[in-house]
This record gives sequence, C-alpha cells and structure tokens, in this order.
Amino acid sequence: MTISRRSVLKGGLALAVAGAVPARAEFTPRTIVNDASRLNPTAVARHVAFKATPTDDVVGRIRKEIAAAAAEGRPFAIGTARHSMGGQSIPRDGVAVTLTGGHIELDKARMTYRVGAGMRWFEVIRALDAQGFSPAVMQSNSDFGVGSTFCVNSHGWPTRYGPFGATVRSVQIVTAGGELVTCSRTENADLFALAMGGYGLFGAIVEAELDMVPNLSLEPSYVRMNPLRFADAFIKAVETDPAVRMAYGRLSVARESLFDEALLITYRPAATQPSPLPAAVDHFALSGFARNVYRAQTGHEWAKNFRWFMEASVSPSIAGAATRNTLMVEPVVNLASGDHTRTDILHEYFVPPDRFAGFIDLCRAVIPKAKAEFLNVTLRYVDADPVAVLAYAPQKRIAAVMSFSQKISPEGEADMMTMTEALIEGIKDLGGAFYLPYRLHARRDQVRSIYPRAEEFIAAKRRLDPSLVFRNMMWDAYFA
Repeated sequence: MTISRRSVLKGGLALAVAGAVPARAEFTPRTIVNDASRLNPTAVARHVAFKATPTDDVVGRIRKEIAAAAAEGRPFAIGTARHSMGGQSIPRDGVAVTLTGGHIELDKARMTYRVGAGMRWFEVIRALDAQGFSPAVMQSNSDFGVGSTFCVNSHGWPTRYGPFGATVRSVQIVTAGGELVTCSRTENADLFALAMGGYGLFGAIVEAELDMVPNLSLEPSYVRMNPLRFADAFIKAVETDPAVRMAYGRLSVARESLFDEALLITYRPAATQPSPLPAAVDHFALSGFARNVYRAQTGHEWAKNFRWFMEASVSPSIAGAATRNTLMVEPVVNLASGDHTRTDILHEYFVPPDRFAGFIDLCRAVIPKAKAEFLNVTLRYVDADPVAVLAYAPQKRIAAVMSFSQKISPEGEADMMTMTEALIEGIKDLGGAFYLPYRLHARRDQVRSIYPRAEEFIAAKRRLDPSLVFRNMMWDAYFA
C-alpha cells in the first residue's frame, strides 16, 4: 500500500511525523509505505513497483535498485503484498521495491515447478490447477507472494509437512553485491538456511523451484471434543492415517468460555474422483452472512458463540467435497473489516504437542484481560524444520494462528503490546516459539531465548552484507 504523506496526514495516522506547517507552505509530499497492520506508515526515499513479465530483465532491474540504495547509503527491502505487520518489508528512508507477476514452468517428471518470486499464490494455483496439480505447501490464503512466503518460511495446512521451506528445492537470490546466486540444500547451503525465514535480510529472492502434488477431490470429517484431547487426536490423525491429506483445528473464543471446546477437521480423498476435476474457484469464500457474523464478534459475545455453533454444529452437516486447490485458494480479503478505527492483528505460537494443555491455560489467563477482541484461532500441524537458522519449529509443533481486532490508538497499541509480551513469555516457558512476521512487540531477550541461533544469524548478516544494504524495521528492532 503506497499513499502520499498528504493523505496520511488527512487520515490522522502520521502524528509522529506531522509538524507545524504554515498554511501556504509549499512542500513535496513524501512517499509513505504501509503494511497489513495499517500501523506502520513509514517514509521511504523511493518506492519502485513493477510487474514482471517473461521478457523482463527482473534481475537487472533489482540489481540496479540495490546498487542505487547501496551508493546512497540507504536500506533496501523488497516485497509483494506486504501482509507482514511490523514493517518486515519496509526500509525506513530507504528503497522499497514491490515485485508482482512473473513466470511459471512445470516439470511433471520431477513433480516441481519454477516460479517467479512476485507471483501471487492464486496465480500459481490457477496455472497448476489447469494441469491437474497443486502446490505441496503454500501460505494459507492466496493473496501472498511466493518469494515473501520463503522469506517468512510460512506454513500451511496440508499434511504431513514442515514449513514451506521443506518443499523448496532451490531459490535464486540477488545478493548485496548484485550477484545472482542459486541456493539449495546442496548448493550454497549456508545461504539457503539463512534466507529461508530470513525476512529478506540476505538478498532479494527472484525465483524458486518448488514441489507440487496431484490435485484431488477431498471430503471433510469433523470431530468435536474437549480441548485437552485435541493434541493427541490431531497428532494421531496426521501421523498415523495416511489418507489424511489436509487437517486443521479450531477452538471456541468467547471470553466466558474461552477454549472450552475444540474442533478437529480432517480431509481425505473422496471415494469418487471426478475426471476432469472441476476448476478451482473461491468456493469457500465467506458468504455475506457468514462474513457479517465473523465481523460482528467485535464487541458482541453472542456473535462468537453463534459463529462457534455454525462451525461446530451446522458445517459438519452441509460441508461437501472440494478439490485441494479450491480449499487453498481462498483470499484473506474475505475477512477484511470496513471499520477504519480498528485493525486486525495476527499472532502465531508454536506449541510442543505435549505442552498443549499448558498453552490453553496460558491463553485463558492472559487473553480475557485484554481489551483487544479475540476473533479466531486455527490450529495446524507443523513438522520439524532442521534447516532454517531462525527455525520456529525445530521439532514438530502445533501452530496456533490467532486473529485479534484492536483499536487504532495509543491505548489499543499499548494493550496489544502488553498481551503479546505476556503470551510470548508464557510460550517461552512451555518450550515453544512465536512467529516473527507480526507486530514487533517482543523484548529482545525473548527473541534471543526463543530463537537461540539469533546471534549466529546476526553474525552471518554482518559478514555477508557488511554495509547492511538489506534492512527493514524488524532488523532495527530485534537485531541491529
């Protein structure tokens, strides 16, 4: 999102940079870049946006911008949709590049595809779907960019997989010196491990080779249970039933009955596989009614209870088969709020399965005290990640993806910060981790405790990029 400084001031969101300006003063509006949080309006020296085509010299254009930033002593950061929430793709007073579009080539013999880093996942699914294939893993929701997904090492809900990086065969990276480097587990393996979940701090991703799998028609199964049974049931379903191809869980979120019930949803191949499979469509986009119920949860406990009733009691009786691609193609915009006084903020915690009961207790003790509205939690299986230096799942974990609505105000931000710090402290005590692409509310000691290879990461950054060309707001907050 790019808007002028004049627009930001008009909207009242840039109090930190607003000054007393004479009524008739002449000035050149600065370029402001923001992200999905809507809480990081940041001035940049330049914002360069381009959509790659198969004939574009993408590498040449990126090299040019990196070199210009380095010559000016400015930071450089590249992004696609900027769905991070703490300025992880924003270079303050630097050069911001937004890359979209690109190419995609399938290799059916290797069951892989090569794709430009600026491609959105809905574009990838569209191309693979037409050939009968599906991404092995992608970031949940289809609005995000492929290169960005590698940079945050996101995870999805297909099973049985670790983070996205587990399905990446290789990537091409433009380094601070302008060199185009191919990285994989066997070629430039150290750089591969640093860039996977490295938040763009080691180079600009321009291409990736990724695993794909056959597309299938899948049927859901719903099991409602006590949340204390969930971890064992979830792990058993994913690890012992080879028919389970996708799986996730939900927990009830009303304040008075927080996490009192759990729901386990698993998908297995349908007995009858249509030939050909129907084209992927945004079939599971929230209807106007369901979306209104989701949004009504802010300030209305009845809506939280009603939504749980719909999901746990009604959905099992009406849900039918859908293709793998259709299940994965839903855009995040389906959940967007029209309330400009509030913003949706994500948290994500990675819990050792045998400590899941402790996680429930932690959330019950912390979340109801906050003023932020708790809207949703989705539970996913994440297998161990032995590669990434900043691994959030060094052993298998249950990921808890949590959505909150907070006021856009100093009070709302302070409330969110207090809650986040308490949850991170609790997850640290449980031997788990928190995810880095969200608000920068962790303390530095918490980051280093939960990510024990952080010092190794910082040392490698300073060795490989001594001028710190690749820099963002997360580097400034946690690692500088």
